[in-house]
Amino acid sequence: MSDKSISLIDKQIMWNRLLAVVEEQAQVCQRTAFSTIVRESGDLAAGVFDAQGRMLAQAVTGTPGHINSMALAVGHVIDAYPVETMQEGDVYIHNDPWMGTGHLNDISITTPCFHQGKLVGFLACNSHIMDIGGVNDWSSSRDVFMEGLYLPILKIVDAGQVNESLMAVIRANTRQPVETVGDVYSLVNCNAIGCERLGEMMQEFGLDRLDALADHIIDTSREAVLTKIRALPHGSWSSEITLDGVDEPIVLKARLTIADDGIEVDYTGSAGMTKYNFNTPLCYTLAYTSYAIGVAITGDIPNNAGSLAPRRVTAPEGCILNALKPAAVVARHLMGLMLPDLVFNCLRQAVPEKVPAEGAGVLWNLRAVGPWSSPPKFDNGYMVGLVTTGGMGALPYRDGMSATGFPSGVRGGPVEIFESMSTVVMWRKELNPDSGGAGEFRGGLGQIMEIGNSIPEPFEIGNAFERIKFAPRGAQGGLDGAAGKVRLSTGASLDRKGMHLVPVGARAVICSPGGGGTGDPRRRDRAAIAADIANGLVSPEAARDHYGYQD
Repeated sequence: MSDKSISLIDKQIMWNRLLAVVEEQAQVCQRTAFSTIVRESGDLAAGVFDAQGRMLAQAVTGTPGHINSMALAVGHVIDAYPVETMQEGDVYIHNDPWMGTGHLNDISITTPCFHQGKLVGFLACNSHIMDIGGVNDWSSSRDVFMEGLYLPILKIVDAGQVNESLMAVIRANTRQPVETVGDVYSLVNCNAIGCERLGEMMQEFGLDRLDALADHIIDTSREAVLTKIRALPHGSWSSEITLDGVDEPIVLKARLTIADDGIEVDYTGSAGMTKYNFNTPLCYTLAYTSYAIGVAITGDIPNNAGSLAPRRVTAPEGCILNALKPAAVVARHLMGLMLPDLVFNCLRQAVPEKVPAEGAGVLWNLRAVGPWSSPPKFDNGYMVGLVTTGGMGALPYRDGMSATGFPSGVRGGPVEIFESMSTVVMWRKELNPDSGGAGEFRGGLGQIMEIGNSIPEPFEIGNAFERIKFAPRGAQGGLDGAAGKVRLSTGASLDRKGMHLVPVGARAVICSPGGGGTGDPRRRDRAAIAADIANGLVSPEAARDHYGYQD
């Protein structure tokens, strides 16, 4: 079928097929992954790109940080390996934080897709690897080279032949060689499935290239986004947010401008790079800024190069949101996941009916590390992660969701998996009453979790959390959510970022933050308050003090 003969209906059908292709690609990655955060929580991205490296479709399964930063990765691969040098069966790998991964623990795989002997596009994916070497205490890294094996863009498969030397290097630089290499193969395999399905689609529709379809997807999406933006109030609005940091608070500032040609967010005035490891490469800053604009303004338009184009992000080089190599970046999510709240605080001044109050933001991931002296099943020690979450801020028309992974989209992992891969036991995991900020619409609740060892040995937990010193703020008269807290069952505080020892006989108690409320609490529906009390979400005392409610 020639480009000129493709009807509009055909293009729309093919577009939907591309969405199906990448969703199957993502599901293959998730189902074959070794990493628990991928297999159980969906911390991954998958997408299809045209021969120019423009993203045409992304899978629903995945996270904004992976997807929107991955949108840039294929272009970097093409720069390193021009398309005329590529051949069928080639696969490229890298984990360069500044080229579309954000930190070394995310490995990106790009596969050129050939049809009838010609390169027609690319399938790309990335996912989080539990261990890539480097220091075990993430809080102690001071540059990217301390954080693990740094892979530039390399050919991991050459015309169908796996580069065993490179695989040996990867295997030798991780504490979990089986799991890490297994995840690399999982990524390679999911791209292969995507290429196969793309070829089947092109065969079915008689396509020999994707050019006309790609232009239709990108042009249609860009115009749809611009149409929505042009209907918004035009102008500039500023906001700032204060985060915990380590030695001193971190202040992030944003100025958002809405104009006919798009939305621009400028982070001038934000804190400079830090000696700690929550510096953020610009690709990751772009990812979560774009996501915030997308969910508030353009949520029903598919994510691709066209819909992303009208969202522009700038940050001064050397600030914490545009960190330069070799900055330590392994915990870049501590800043990146807070950017939607910062953007929403700007947008609230223009479209107050569209955005939520501040929420927990950063995932409260539990990272447990066990000793080498564990029983034979764990004779190499263990390093396991469990995704846990806090409360989402309330919207102007409904309560915030409790214990949800907004804005990351990463699902909470099953406790049973966490326990089966370690000697750690989750003794308690429940919603934290009164943690959601009071309002006409209540903020989502955080959680209380209590973990301890099932054997008489100490273990460590990694604390890479935010919202301990500065709670999520309410909006439009709503009250703040509860700040987070980490402590031992003995009462000792573990609030400081870093690795903390949990002694024999003690348990770690983690309280994740609740979301801020929206609107005057005194205007909350009386039946909703009664239901909250009955369900144990709000105590009678809080209902009286914050809502003026008497049973």
